[in-house]
Amino acid sequence: MSRDVAIQVTGVNKDFLLPHERLNSIKSAFTSVFRKKDKTAEVQHALKGISFEVRKGEFFGIVGRNGSGKSTLLKILAGIYQPSEGSVHTYGKLVPFIELGVGFNPELTGRENVYLNGAMLGFSEKEVDAMYDDIVDFAELRRFMDQKLKNYSSGMQVRLAFSMATRSEADILLVDEVLAVGDADFQRKCFDYFRTLKKNKKTVVFVSHDMSAIREYCDRAILIEKSEIIASGSSDKIASKYSRLFLETSSSGVKEDDSSKRWGDAAIQYDYAKLAFIDGKKRITLTAKATAKKDIEAPNFGFLIRSSGGTAVFGTNSHIKKYYVDSMRGGQSITIQWEFDNILNDGTYFAEPAIVYNGSVTADWWEDASSLEVRKEEQTSYPVNPDIILSVLEGVQ
Repeated sequence: MSRDVAIQVTGVNKDFLLPHERLNSIKSAFTSVFRKKDKTAEVQHALKGISFEVRKGEFFGIVGRNGSGKSTLLKILAGIYQPSEGSVHTYGKLVPFIELGVGFNPELTGRENVYLNGAMLGFSEKEVDAMYDDIVDFAELRRFMDQKLKNYSSGMQVRLAFSMATRSEADILLVDEVLAVGDADFQRKCFDYFRTLKKNKKTVVFVSHDMSAIREYCDRAILIEKSEIIASGSSDKIASKYSRLFLETSSSGVKEDDSSKRWGDAAIQYDYAKLAFIDGKKRITLTAKATAKKDIEAPNFGFLIRSSGGTAVFGTNSHIKKYYVDSMRGGQSITIQWEFDNILNDGTYFAEPAIVYNGSVTADWWEDASSLEVRKEEQTSYPVNPDIILSVLEGVQ
């Protein structure tokens, strides 16, 4: 076993028995013992042959559609479930950010629950005293700490539980979609906390449906579909594969192999996309025309700029820029142009435009749609190289 391994999962299967007969009396419960099990219940294979390793200091993503088995896997890693077959080994103190609020007493106040939960996490009363203000401020619940927990909304309870969990001293953290709780300011705090974890090289296993978060935070990821791992690799690769699962391939003719550079259901497609220099190569434009093939709602136009090594340098979309198109009819076209400073370093860069509609349906994702050669006299080792002005405000004394 390598000393760099934080979690090792080998051949894990998890089965659940699903009864098909309701036992509502003592007699029916007794007689059901003598019946054949296959007539009254079936076996659900929640996980099949799951194997992977997470290295120490790694931010590791687990993605998959609802019902794929990812939350079951996280509970097995946390020790809430035991695998039917296989083994899980963890090396270091593990704290799960799942089932948040377990151990809270609804009849106690928020303040009393902080001290109760702190004791369950192994903190002394004096230690909880020292961190109490930070816990309350992070959860944004100071006005409500003397109210009973049963009067809190579910979101308030999770925020308090999440704030408590951040105080735990752990080597490995398991996180399951807790960032969906709270308003934009609270979610920003959560993201800042995860940036701190990443900076401090904490080992994190992160389950999410938010592919932008997977791309930003995770070093590697796995994709689970129908209880099995169907892909593993870089977070960007897995995020793209996850998005492809939702395509209606029967109507779009999308290629399923990794060589495909363009995919989507083709409800609306780019006719062309072109990167070009302007203003003496000080600025760059990406111009693209898209045509709807059928009526669609709420199209969102975006793009990524990638380096020749495949690294995403930056990107945005029309909704981020607060430009909204309510709908487009079949046959309608739109031409858009993005313009930005030439902050790119020396090298070759590729534009990757995309269109999503109805919130999450990918219509067109076009890898390597256009390329541009950037040449800079001043070169650095970073992906971006903005025009930086150096001024000496005071000479050498």
